[in-house]
Amino acid sequence: MPKMKKNSTSANSTAAPIGYEAQLWQMADALRGSMDATEYKHVALGLLFLKYISDAFQEQHAKLEASIALGADPEDPDEYRALNIFWVPPEARWAHIKAQARQPTIGRLVDDAMTGIERDNPALKGVLPKDYARPALDKTRLGSLIDLISNIRVGDEASRAKDVLGRVYEYFLSQFASTEGKKGGEFYTPRCVVKLLVEMLEPYKGRVYDPCCGSSGMFVQSVEFIRHYASGNGNPGSSPGQARKAKADISIYGQESNYTTWRLAKMNLAIRGIDGQIAHGDTFHNDRHPDLKADFILANPPFNVSDWRGELLRDDKRWQYGVPPAGNANFAWVQHIVHHLAPAGVAGFVLANGSMSSNQSGEDVIRKSLIEADLVDCMVALPGQLFYSTQIPACLWFLARNKSARHSRESWNPGFRDRRGQVLFIDARKLGRMVDRTHRELTDEDIARIARTYHAWRGELLPLPPGEGRGEGEYKDIPGFCKSATLEEIRKHGHVLTPGRYVGAEAQEDDGEPFEEKMKRLTATLRAQQAEAAKLDATIARNLKELGYGG
Repeated sequence: MPKMKKNSTSANSTAAPIGYEAQLWQMADALRGSMDATEYKHVALGLLFLKYISDAFQEQHAKLEASIALGADPEDPDEYRALNIFWVPPEARWAHIKAQARQPTIGRLVDDAMTGIERDNPALKGVLPKDYARPALDKTRLGSLIDLISNIRVGDEASRAKDVLGRVYEYFLSQFASTEGKKGGEFYTPRCVVKLLVEMLEPYKGRVYDPCCGSSGMFVQSVEFIRHYASGNGNPGSSPGQARKAKADISIYGQESNYTTWRLAKMNLAIRGIDGQIAHGDTFHNDRHPDLKADFILANPPFNVSDWRGELLRDDKRWQYGVPPAGNANFAWVQHIVHHLAPAGVAGFVLANGSMSSNQSGEDVIRKSLIEADLVDCMVALPGQLFYSTQIPACLWFLARNKSARHSRESWNPGFRDRRGQVLFIDARKLGRMVDRTHRELTDEDIARIARTYHAWRGELLPLPPGEGRGEGEYKDIPGFCKSATLEEIRKHGHVLTPGRYVGAEAQEDDGEPFEEKMKRLTATLRAQQAEAAKLDATIARNLKELGYGG
């Protein structure tokens, strides 16, 4: 698949690009009418996917038709599969769908198209929505949506090179998440949070795992990271060919319990040509990757889940650091992640702020055990209002199996400093910018600052010259922002991991005014204010006396 191109977003924004995506969303949303966003999501995204694979197919079909004299067969499925293009049977081709868009049978025709594509492309079996014929779906609005989508090209070679559908798809996912509120957050993690996790962990080679993968945003961003660095933007001397090879150097594993969200995840990867073993099932009770030991784990588990049926798993082998409470799954997720980490594996994941300090139901005991096992590598306090699903303050946990000094697996990476017995704390609560009245995002500059701090602390940046895009210089504590704390310091704080306890107050700039002069000025100001207060008190007392309430 072609290398991802940078979008038109400004340099300091990580949001999906605002342009034709927003215009398309506004038009598509207008066609939703009274349909619930949860339902409409699958209607719109399913049609976008159908248009994508039909565009790619049709472009190759035209090339083959022009080469019939040379022996090409435009109706041979293998001609397409050899190029990683989905074979689209006649009943599923967009021209056929568009021609029937205004017919009352359009719902059944779309269902038949989806069924035909799944039949002829085993990788998509059970993934595509096939309920467009249901009576509750307004066929006039469905036809109008088809007409709208007909006006954009998303699957031809030029559009694939620009990742047009990937951008539209991501923008639609973010807008549906915003519209659905709490429900939306179950399948969509804000792009800036995903990007921060990926930039810090740098999953460029090995097994990448997300135990609660939602719509596969972590995987999409991981592959984008690989393409960015392997194409020369972060790893000097590489070529586009190496970028494609780099993608093949990671293996993707995921699991999602919600069936409709699992389908979104599969489609989200398919439109980008990303192969992944994405399983459907309950991660706690039916772990579909039981023997996996991952090099990188990225996740955004649902916060504070109380109905995870933990009482049925009291003796589970994953609980090496304490049995998680049945009423809260936070530390079940943490220990599931630890269980699946390879000997040199690293993990980054989102949790509610309470996980850093809770002492309820034995959570403090588990947290203490994780700290004393030297698994906790870094803690990041996030600003509020980043998530669509909750207003609960969140943080990032980073775990590492091996914090000792060692060489990197890549020649351009000098390796890691010995950080055993230490934890990096980063307080990023003051970062980010408001993108609307209720939502905040971390800018590219914010993400770079946090990631550079982490990589400098690990010691992997020192030989790189300034300007390479990966940070520079020795790590140093910055009051109010970051602090490298020892286990002994953490013990003194009762094994609480809240960054604010460690980073201290932000340093105040010296205004240059001598202390003696400043004290004289402040004292004079205080006395003037006290005199003014005395006058006001006297005036109030006089007025009360005139009203008959005097003492």
